[in-house]
Amino acid sequence: MKVAEIRQIASRYSPEEIEHCIAEQLQRGQNICIRGRPAQEIINELAKAEFVRELMERQGLSLAEALRELARRMRTVQALAKED
Repeated sequence: MKVAEIRQIASRYSPEEIEHCIAEQLQRGQNICIRGRPAQEIINELAKAEFVRELMERQGLSLAEALRELARRMRTVQALAKED
């Protein structure tokens, strides 16, 4: 996870704008939010940034709190995957 990039995107774009970047990446293979990396990596980072931004807007979390929540949830999912 590239925290600095997620932080930058979540700060700069609204959830709707990030969703548009995801759609553009899927449809055209490029977007204005992130460039110059493999498509799967771009979509993963955009999805994380969108999640963080939504936490900020809907739950009133600070950027730092939203990033911590993303990391906590990712660790939970990884732990569950290791159990299988």
